[in-house]
Amino acid sequence: MSLSALPSAGKKNMKKLSSKGQRWLKCFHVFFACSWLGAALCLRGMVFSLEATNVMELYGINISMKFIDDFIIIPGAIGCLITGHIYSIYTNWGWFKHRWITVKWIIAIGAIIYGTFCIGPWLNSLPPIAKMEGLNALTNQTYIHNKTMLYYYGTFQTLGLIFALFISILKPWKKKTIEQ
Repeated sequence: MSLSALPSAGKKNMKKLSSKGQRWLKCFHVFFACSWLGAALCLRGMVFSLEATNVMELYGINISMKFIDDFIIIPGAIGCLITGHIYSIYTNWGWFKHRWITVKWIIAIGAIIYGTFCIGPWLNSLPPIAKMEGLNALTNQTYIHNKTMLYYYGTFQTLGLIFALFISILKPWKKKTIEQ
């Protein structure tokens, strides 16, 4: 059975956003994407370049990173997910109509899942260790491991978000064709 033979489930009657509505949606989507990627780049800068010389600096760096994650990255990622869903449902872009959209979905959902279950816990563990152990945290094996994981995997995730940005602009792959 081909995909074209499947029932449309009312898809033809689905109301689409007006061009003005699509422009507003694009504004929100770009805002959330900028928040997510911009904050991820800030965290990369902090992980790569900031070194504490005293206890308060160490705790301040770690709690600042947690703040950026909790109040900029997470809302940005959720906003991108929600606006992406709206794009897929209420515009002609669809969910999997174009390969570049499919790749963006894979990147976004993968980044959110990995961020939630790996990167977030690694990041959230740093401030309590720094607060409890002071500069001795820099020799704590858990602290070292989690900061190293943030260094490598956070960078990989940020590069994935940059790739998603580029394919959003370049739209490199042609529309998928459905065999009948």
